[in-house]
Amino acid sequence: MALWLRLTPKGGRDALEGVEKLSDGRSVVKARVRAAPEDGRANAALVELVAKTLDTPRRAVTLVAGQTSRVKKLFIAGDAARIEQALAARLAPTNR
Repeated sequence: MALWLRLTPKGGRDALEGVEKLSDGRSVVKARVRAAPEDGRANAALVELVAKTLDTPRRAVTLVAGQTSRVKKLFIAGDAARIEQALAARLAPTNR
């Protein structure tokens, strides 16, 4: 499953915070991590956050695009239906 995110590094906490529309009309998951965007630390923290949030092994989450951009594309290996359910549950307004 592919997942597009907009990452805010040095964001004060590690969290997925809902969905937003970019200026080009794409919808992305808003994410923030405490790590600074130096030496790939923010990207690693994002992968760890997504794996933990979706209860998926770290090795199943791969950054495939956006290594130096705020907008990133992750590939998550596994049962797509289970991953979608976990993501929907996590991003539901009542769970924030």
